[in-house]
Amino acid sequence: MKVRIDDSCTACGLCVETCPEVFQMGDTIAEVVVEQVPPQFEDAAQQAADECPVEAIEVE
Repeated sequence: MKVRIDDSCTACGLCVETCPEVFQMGDTIAEVVVEQVPPQFEDAAQQAADECPVEAIEVE
């Protein structure tokens, strides 16, 4: 599984709270810190995408 954050991110930090193993706050928006989401964090990364208030997280 791969995730990506697009420019519509509002830097609310919800994804970082939900799955800090995959997301971190950058200077202006959240960032993905892993190229491939480890299997043990896939559910949390998907939850972060599902709960993103602006739908900025894309899951592949």
